[in-house]
Amino acid sequence: MEREMNQPKAGLMTFGDQRQDMWEKLFGPLTKPRHREAVEYLETLPVDLKAFKEVARSRDDIDSQIGQLTAAGVEVFIAHIPCWASPNLVARGVQRIKLPTVLITSKSPATHGTVGLLGAAGTLDQIGLFHIRIREDFGTRAMEEKLLPFIRAAGVKGRLQGEVFGLFGGRSLGIDTGTFDPMQWRSQFGVDVEHIDQLEIIRRAETVSAERTQTMMTWLAENTGKIEFNDTSLTSDKLSYQVRCYLATKDIISEKGLDFVAIKCMPDLTDNYIPQCISAAFLPGPFDSEGQKGAVSMACEADGDGALTMEILKHISGGQPVLFGDVSHLNDETQTIYVPNCGAMCAWFAGRSDDPAKTLKSVELRPSVRPAGGATVYFTAAPGAITLARLCRRSGHYRMVIIPGEVVRPSKDELDAFIKARGKHQLPTAFVKCACDFDRFIDEFGSNHISGVAGTYVEALEQFCRMSDITPVVMGE
Repeated sequence: MEREMNQPKAGLMTFGDQRQDMWEKLFGPLTKPRHREAVEYLETLPVDLKAFKEVARSRDDIDSQIGQLTAAGVEVFIAHIPCWASPNLVARGVQRIKLPTVLITSKSPATHGTVGLLGAAGTLDQIGLFHIRIREDFGTRAMEEKLLPFIRAAGVKGRLQGEVFGLFGGRSLGIDTGTFDPMQWRSQFGVDVEHIDQLEIIRRAETVSAERTQTMMTWLAENTGKIEFNDTSLTSDKLSYQVRCYLATKDIISEKGLDFVAIKCMPDLTDNYIPQCISAAFLPGPFDSEGQKGAVSMACEADGDGALTMEILKHISGGQPVLFGDVSHLNDETQTIYVPNCGAMCAWFAGRSDDPAKTLKSVELRPSVRPAGGATVYFTAAPGAITLARLCRRSGHYRMVIIPGEVVRPSKDELDAFIKARGKHQLPTAFVKCACDFDRFIDEFGSNHISGVAGTYVEALEQFCRMSDITPVVMGE
C-alpha cells in the first residue's frame, strides 16, 4: 500500500516582451515554445502545477494570472523569463503574489534570457524581495537539483501558515529547550497555539467505547511481534488505558482542528496515570487500528520547538512520518548518534513500511519502568537514509541544525554493549551513522532532543531557513 504524498503547489507565469513589434518579429517565436517546454517539464516533477496557455505581456495579463494563482492557493511563484521582458512587469507580478519566488531562464545564447533575468532580479534586490535565480535548461539534473528544494521549502512555509499547534500541559522535567514564545511563532511562522490541560486526555479516555478500545487491543496483539504482559506494570488493563488515551487524543486533535501536538506526560502522567507511549508511537505514523491516516507530528515532554521541527520535516518530505528522540550517546568509534526516546518513537521506523503487518512485527510492547506502568514501544529502527534536524534558539534567534545520515543496524557487540550499559531502561532506538564532527556538535547543538525524517532534504531545509529568518547549521555533509 502506497501513501499519497502531499505535493507543494507551484504557480508558473511566463513573462514576455510587451512591445508588439519586437514580440512579432523576434521574441514571440522564441518565447512561446519555451513556455510550452516549461509547462511540460514542470508537469513531470512532484509538484501540483498551476500554469496558463498564454504568456503574460501586459499589466492586465499579469494581474489576471496572479489573481488566478492566488485563488488556486499556490505556495511558490515560478517567474519564467525565457527572453527579454520588462523588469518592472516581472516585479509587479512578484509584488502582487507575495510568495517565495524563483526566477528562471535558460542558457541559450539566442534569447536574451540572461539579460531579462538579471534585470528583474536586480529590481527585486532593490526593493528587498526574497528570491532565488536559476539559469539552467529544462530537463537537466542541475535544474531539478536547484528548483525542487526551493519548491519544497516554499511549500513548508505556506503550509505552516494558519496551522494550529496543540500543547498538552506545560514544561516537563525543567527542560527549557522545549519552551517557546507563541507570539514569535505566530509572527515568524504563522502558527497559532492552543493550550490544553493534559488531564483532558485522562478525562476523555474514560469516554472511549469498549468496542473501539478492544479493536485496537486486538490489532496490537495480531500485528506486533510480542506483548510482554506481567502481573504488575504491564497488565491488559494498563495497556487498555494507554490505548484509550491514544484514541481520546486523536478525538481531541480532530475536534479542535490541531495540526501537530506536544504532550508533557512526564512526570504527572507517567507517575500517577499512564505514560502516553502509544500516542507517541502511532500519532506521527500513517496507520493504526482504524486504518490508514495522516501523520500528526507529536513531541514528548511538551517540546514545542521539537514538535515544530517535526512538522517542518513532515512537510518538507511530502507528509512522511517523523521520529522524535533524545541525543543519548555519540559513539566516536563508529561515528554513530544513538537516538532513543523515553518510551516510544514513531513505530513506522521499525520497518519503514506503510503496511502495519510488515512494520509492527519488529515491535515489542515491553513493561515500562515508569511508576504508573504501561507499555514501552520497543524496537530498533530499520536501516535507511535519514535527515536529522532541530530548531534551537540562541538569544531568541532561531537556528536549525541539519545532519544528513544513515540509520544502521549496529553490530551485535555494539548493540549488546548499549543494552548492558542501559540496564533495565531499554528504549526504542535509531542508530544514525553520520559524518558529523562530534566536537562541533557538542559545542553548537542547542537541545537534548532531535528529530528525523526518512530521506535526504538538506538543501530544501537550508532554503526553508533562508526564507524564514532561520540560520541553517549543516553538519556532516
